Amino acid sequence: MAATPGLEHSRKAFGWAARDKSGVLSPFDFTRRETGEKDVAIKVLFCGICHSDLHNIKSEWGQSIYPLVPGHEIAGEVVEVGSKVEKYKVGDRVGVGCMVNSCRSCNSCDENLENYCSKMVLTYGAKDIDGSITQGGYSDLVVVDEHFVISIPDGLSLEAAAPLLCAGITVYSPLQYFGIGKPGLHVGVVGLGGLGHMAVKFAKAFGAKVTVISTSPNKKKEAIEHLGADKFLVSRNQEELEAAKGTMDGIIDTVSAVHSLVPLIDLLKTGGKLVIVGLPDHPLELPIFPILARKSVAGSCIGGIKETQEMINYAAKYDIQPDIEIIPVDYVNTAMERLLKADVKYRFVIDIGKTLKRSS
Repeated sequence: MAATPGLEHSRKAFGWAARDKSGVLSPFDFTRRETGEKDVAIKVLFCGICHSDLHNIKSEWGQSIYPLVPGHEIAGEVVEVGSKVEKYKVGDRVGVGCMVNSCRSCNSCDENLENYCSKMVLTYGAKDIDGSITQGGYSDLVVVDEHFVISIPDGLSLEAAAPLLCAGITVYSPLQYFGIGKPGLHVGVVGLGGLGHMAVKFAKAFGAKVTVISTSPNKKKEAIEHLGADKFLVSRNQEELEAAKGTMDGIIDTVSAVHSLVPLIDLLKTGGKLVIVGLPDHPLELPIFPILARKSVAGSCIGGIKETQEMINYAAKYDIQPDIEIIPVDYVNTAMERLLKADVKYRFVIDIGKTLKRSS
């Protein structure tokens, strides 16, 4: 039994972990804490694969702690609750997103923005308050404080709910906060991957006009006919870029590769907002002159627990679901290779419940 770095717990757990910067995942025995009085123990049934998982297993942001069990798009069933848990009971359908703790007392936490708390604890690869290193949802079980658990409505399947806990809230939150997804407004969505396709779906549900901005012309039919985008713009086509200058109220930029921001800023109207939610592994250049026309460049990172619950409820009510490819856990390394090539429409979801098995 391998100890969780920093602290040995008593509860046995099993998952798939990366051991070094190669990022190769393999079976891993480790430990979880016992269910505390405010904790919920969750049997993991599905876990989405986020692009940040790929960055983290290879330590491309330089912060990874090995062994590392990824996964922060977790959906499953409550199997045990602590004595003081009020919101959940055994058998409830629940999820866990990108964070599992915060200070609960700062201004951000008081405003239901735990995601911006300076002491926010990530679901995996972070030091928790007890000194242990958190491990994620490519595993059979997670134990989480009830405050950070999301209730999944009956009308939403667990496999569809899983990617919403990161990809969904990551685009829902800025569309709402910056007010760029309202009826009658024109919003651009840069990149048509796990985040981008959800941005299109939410923005259309909110009543906005949506233009997908992509380097790949072959995604046009998919964007318009399947996802419901109004227009498609090839970002390498200078004539198309020129014709669209100054036409957009806002843009959600989901691209995780290094790219130029200037062409996107040029697409904005005066007063327009470019919101970056992708996470490139190198800094992006931001020249000042293009933003002098009262154009804003901002960022957004997931969302607070209250807003995440609102997003899940909204998705269930209006049948907004990610397009997913369900895979067995032993396919995960191939899935990572495909994700690197953007060869997925649009989110891998691991069937943990049926395929995560110990070999002995």
